Amino acid sequence: MPSAAMVIFGAHGDLTKRLVVPALYHLCRAGKLSEHFVLVGMDRTDGDAGGWVQGLKEFLASAMQAAGQERIDDKAWDRLTANAAYMQGDITRSDTYKQLGELLDSLDKKHGLEGHVLFYLAVGDRFFGPVIDELAAAGLTKQVAERWRRVIVEKPFGHDLASAKALNEHILKSLDESQVFRMDHFLGKETVQNIMAFRFANGMFEHMWNRDRIDHVQVTVAETVGVEQRGSFYEVTGALRDMVPNHVFQLIAMVAMEPPVSFAADDVRNKKADVFAAMLPVKGEHVCRGQYGAGHLGDKAVPGYREEPHVAPDSSTETYVAMRLEIDNWRWAGVPFYVRTGKRLTKRWTEIALRFKEAPYALFQDAPVDRLGANWLIIQIQPDEGIRLSFNAKRPGTRMEIDTVEMDFTYAEWFNQEPANGYETLIFDALIGDATLYQRADQVELAWRVVQPALDLWATRQPSGFPDYTAGSDGPACSDAMLKRDGRVWRKIG
Repeated sequence: MPSAAMVIFGAHGDLTKRLVVPALYHLCRAGKLSEHFVLVGMDRTDGDAGGWVQGLKEFLASAMQAAGQERIDDKAWDRLTANAAYMQGDITRSDTYKQLGELLDSLDKKHGLEGHVLFYLAVGDRFFGPVIDELAAAGLTKQVAERWRRVIVEKPFGHDLASAKALNEHILKSLDESQVFRMDHFLGKETVQNIMAFRFANGMFEHMWNRDRIDHVQVTVAETVGVEQRGSFYEVTGALRDMVPNHVFQLIAMVAMEPPVSFAADDVRNKKADVFAAMLPVKGEHVCRGQYGAGHLGDKAVPGYREEPHVAPDSSTETYVAMRLEIDNWRWAGVPFYVRTGKRLTKRWTEIALRFKEAPYALFQDAPVDRLGANWLIIQIQPDEGIRLSFNAKRPGTRMEIDTVEMDFTYAEWFNQEPANGYETLIFDALIGDATLYQRADQVELAWRVVQPALDLWATRQPSGFPDYTAGSDGPACSDAMLKRDGRVWRKIG
């Protein structure tokens, strides 16, 4: 594990407290961080390292208690934060970066960091370009000999195809592509990573993984939460921009990609890019959008989207999107990929479900079997990570009666897992320079190319009937109608 300083811009932000620092704590507890690791906080809030660290510890302890986990490991926390530093500064001012450079130099001499620095931009996307410009102008991104400098940026990577291209061009003026780590935390989840192992390490499945055996694929990312206090962000973003060209497309890529020649970063990312390049731009009739109204989640009454804080009372922003995607290559031609994602749905549920083609009925024409159940392979990502196989079996008895049964594997039952949020793997990979699970510039642009027609259509056509689904339901009627036209139905959420 290399020595390094990790500088978090936005050190007092929600992302830092909820996800980044807990992931670092888990890495430290698992012995995955070097003894020569230094955590550096950067924010406009006045303060010192002691106060910053104490605030983070209290937040983490409270979150662990609320989740029913064991108490915080004080020894692991002390190892993580023993050398922590904090710097108050305005990230829009050049003198801030001069001071940061001086701080990093002093920390390097004191702790033997060998010049390695990972910059984590836990700030709004409008600051990505300016911060990287200032880092470069101050000489903080320059790599000399074995000394590396890397930058993690969180999504969104643009808001449409044009802005994604502009952002990539801006960033790559100052950094080499090998220095840029575009974070998509879905790829840190064990089940998502396991898709490649499941496909390519098991000879029994790969020969069925194509248009000859698979009827269609459904990808569901359902959330029960609303927009909470993020109304101002969501008003200019919406469900499509927030979820589809990043999270959802990465799930599709893992399922649809061709076998890479190795698990080296560029070999894997080349195959993912091939999937996006083969995707046809989405057609207007193959897209549905919706917005939640007031309803109930269990016994709890929840407001509609238009009643949420910082949301316009006549908002036309979608909180749900479904679409039919097509991958026009040899493996997947003619196999539709249906995707849906939305807020305030009936259950928190993320899965990839592959529906196999039906078996012939001829053998059962004289038996009391009016239909055969569907064969599904389900890769579940949340709330419980695992894999299920749904198939038909004979019911015990004297008659040939068929029931649908399942074989079920869950990570929690099979492996003794430490608590994790998905960021652990991704941060660790950035520290060792493995970009396999990070997005490359061409992937980002190819994904936006696919969904851009929907954005263009919506820009000229106001939605009618919003809100059009009740909070706590499975989504709007247009989503069901889209599959019904193809003679198919959505799987039940949960």
